[in-house]
Amino acid sequence: MLFRGRAEAGEKLAEALAKWHGKHPLVAAIPRGAVPMGKVIADRLGGELDVVLTRKLPAPGNPEFAIGAVDETGWTYVASHASQAGATSEYIEHAVAMELETMRRRRVEYTPARPARDPAGKPVIVVDDGLATGATMIAALHAVRARGPQWLVCAVPVASYDALARVRAYADEAVCLHTPAFFVAVGKFYGHFPQVRDSEVIALLREAAPTANGAAWIPTGRPPAVNGS
Repeated sequence: MLFRGRAEAGEKLAEALAKWHGKHPLVAAIPRGAVPMGKVIADRLGGELDVVLTRKLPAPGNPEFAIGAVDETGWTYVASHASQAGATSEYIEHAVAMELETMRRRRVEYTPARPARDPAGKPVIVVDDGLATGATMIAALHAVRARGPQWLVCAVPVASYDALARVRAYADEAVCLHTPAFFVAVGKFYGHFPQVRDSEVIALLREAAPTANGAAWIPTGRPPAVNGS
């Protein structure tokens, strides 16, 4: 165990990101687990909390193992191990459709709390509670990068060495507190790691104070899939 819970992980990650204090970063947390952590980081850095909607594509018969990820626009990252895990093109197409529907539902639920913020021209810190394969973070970083941030940071408390190596190419900077030699699952590095409910995400977004010049960002379009290496 590295962290007692997400709050402690958020505090320690905020310390590692201290150079962004006072620079009003946009902290884009990946729902749902990273949102409580993102709130801690945004508060400590004097930034603004938002979410970046992405969903992992689960491997056939193994929902905890990602063979890729999709962002809110439909842009899809397919990992190089997808076919070895039994994922056919038909399976991936179906999985993408299912996860897009989940994100559409979540956007409807989350948006009434506060419109999505526009990351253009801002330092953006994309936060997750850990990286196992890196697929979801890659989709999140791609989604934000497409909107023209000033500087793009990937920030996680813990990651597998391979996952961290994969995501570095998609960010200007990667901050990770721990890369354990033996990595099983993100939750194994937390003493308390409960599921975060949609209602918690909505409440945290309501608490986050909007900036005067924050404009809404509504993703559109559906670019083609990108295969991982």
